[in-house]
Amino acid sequence: MRVLIVTASKHGATADIGRAIADVMSGEGIEALVSEPDRVATLEGVDAVVLGSAVYAGHWMKTMKELVDRDGDQLARRPVWLFSSGPIGEPPKPEEDPVDVAPIIEKIGAREHRIFSGKLDRKVLKFGERAIVNAFKVPDGDFRDWDEIRNWAKGIAEALRVRVG
Repeated sequence: MRVLIVTASKHGATADIGRAIADVMSGEGIEALVSEPDRVATLEGVDAVVLGSAVYAGHWMKTMKELVDRDGDQLARRPVWLFSSGPIGEPPKPEEDPVDVAPIIEKIGAREHRIFSGKLDRKVLKFGERAIVNAFKVPDGDFRDWDEIRNWAKGIAEALRVRVG
C-alpha cells in the first residue's frame, strides 16, 4: 500500500503536518510519500492520497487547486482525504471550511475533510502579511494539536487496511 501526502505550505507549518501524517503511515506499515503539489508528476502506483493546504483568506493555496484541476480524474479513482491548516488562537478562528473545499470534495469524491489549527510566527512573515495579522490582532503561536493529527492519520491507515483486507 502506497499513500501520497501532498501539502501546499507557505511557511512550512502545513508541510510539518504532512510529514507527521507520513510518519504515522510508515509506523502503520504503509509506504508514505510526501510531495508538494507542483512536484506531483503522476499518481501511477499510488493507492491513496492525502491533500493538505494552508488556508489564506479562506482559500486553499493556488498550487493545490491547480493539482486538483490537473489531476482530478486520477484523484477521483483513489481514496482521498483532505485537510486544511490555518485557524489559530484559542478557540481557533475561523471555524468555517475554506470556500474551495466543497467543490474539491464534489470533484474528486474525497472521503473526509479535516481542519487543523495552524501556526503563526510573525518573524517569517513578509511586511504585508505582518500588517494584516497586526491589524486583526492575530496571536502568535503554534496551535497545532499533534495528537489530533496523529489520530486522524491512524484512522486513515485503518480505513486503508479495511479496504485492502
